[in-house]
Order: sequence, then C-alpha cells, then structure tokens
Amino acid sequence: MAFYFVYIREAHAADEWQMDDNVKDGVVFRQPRADEERKSAASSCCSRLKLSMPVLVDKVDDRVDNLYAGWPERMFIIGRDGKIAYAGKQGPWGFKPDEVADWLKTNVGPPAEKTEQQPQ
Repeated sequence: MAFYFVYIREAHAADEWQMDDNVKDGVVFRQPRADEERKSAASSCCSRLKLSMPVLVDKVDDRVDNLYAGWPERMFIIGRDGKIAYAGKQGPWGFKPDEVADWLKTNVGPPAEKTEQQPQ
C-alpha cells in the first residue's frame, strides 16, 4: 500500500482569492504559471507541513485536478485494479481523514504492526 500527497493549484492564491490567515502565516503564493513555480510552492508546502509521504505535483495545465475534481482538497483510494475504490467529497467540509481510515480498516484491514528486525 502506498500513500501520496498530490499538490494541485493554489486554493488561495495572492492574485486570485488571498485569505487573511495565509498572510498572517506567511503563506502567500500567486497562482503558478509554470511547472517550476508550482514545484517550488509544493516544496514550501511540504516543508511547512513536515510531510513524510511522497508528493506528486500536478502540472500547471491542471490535468490531474480536472480529472479528479480535487480542488481545493480531496482524498481518493485507488484499488489494485487502478480504479477509484473510494472518493471523498471535496474539502474543506468534505475532507474527512477519519472516514478514509475507517474505509481502509474495513476494506483492507488494520495496519500491520511494526517489528524490529533482529540481527542474524
């Protein structure tokens, strides 16, 4: 099983719909117009959130966002067959990590316990 964070377009870009909280927190980005700009914004996001999972960055053509209707935030589970097995509702109100955790427990099972490897 693998988990990925997919960084899409800015939800509260400075040149579109800047939020006061973003200014207060020093999280001010204009909507990227080039893939490198979006990668830079994604890198800043990952650092601030201290993400430990791999991050994928949607290109500025927003293909992934458009295919999955991911803006501003959304969670999906893709089955082994490559099809969407679970589609959460769009955030912020539909963003429910606990619901995803429950789905995983019911359909995949509880996470395996970590065991330390003993030297041989």
